[in-house]
Amino acid sequence: MFNTIFDSTSTGLDITTGLIAAGVALLLGIVIAITHMKTSQTTKGFLTTLATLPVLVMSVMIMINGNLGTSIAILGAFSLIRFRSIQGQAKELLSVFFAMAIGLACGMGHVLFATVVTIIGVIAILFFSYTHFLEPNKSQRVLKIVIPEDMDYEEVFEETFKKYATKAELVRMKTMNMGSLYKLTYDITLRSNIKEKEFLDEIRVKNCNLKVLLSHPCLEEEI
Repeated sequence: MFNTIFDSTSTGLDITTGLIAAGVALLLGIVIAITHMKTSQTTKGFLTTLATLPVLVMSVMIMINGNLGTSIAILGAFSLIRFRSIQGQAKELLSVFFAMAIGLACGMGHVLFATVVTIIGVIAILFFSYTHFLEPNKSQRVLKIVIPEDMDYEEVFEETFKKYATKAELVRMKTMNMGSLYKLTYDITLRSNIKEKEFLDEIRVKNCNLKVLLSHPCLEEEI
C-alpha cells in the first residue's frame, strides 16, 4: 500500500518524480507549520523553517542515496542547532522532529505514507491542544518559603496548609545566607475556590515577611 514512488531499478532520479516528492514535502511542511501556529505562540521565522524543513530533509536523503542511518545522524544534529543556546519548548521540538520525519518519508519516495502520518499527527496535536485530555492538575503548585534559622518549620505552617491545601509535602530544604536562613520547598495541592493572595499573606505573617514564591510545577523559579 505504502510503496515508494522512486524507481529502484533506475540509476538516477526522474525529474518529475523528484518534483512530486518535493511538492508533497513542501505542502505537508506548510500543514505542520499552520498546525504549530494554531496551537502555540511562535514567530514567522520558525514557521518558515517548519514549512521548508521537510524539503531540506528530502534533499539530503536523495543526495546520500537514501541511507537512512546517515541522514538521521546529519539532520538530527542540524535540528538541535536552534536549541543549543536556548531551551526549546516541547511543542517546538515536537514540530521540528515531525517535519523531519515527513521529510525522511518523502526522501525515500513514500509520499502517501507521509501524507497519512501528517493527517494523523495533526489530528492528534489539535485534539491534545484543544481538549483537557492529558492536562495536569491545575491546583498543583510549588511553594518556596524562606524562614529564619530558629523557626520550627515542621509545625508553624501546618494549620495554614490544612486550611488552604489538600496536600503539602516538604520535598527540599536548603540553607541560605551562611546558614542564617532556610529555604523550604513544598509540593502542594490547593483546595478549590481559595484566594491565593490570602494563602500567601498567612504564610508571610508566619515567616516574618520573608520571601515566598508560589508557582506552577513546570516553572523553575528561584527566590
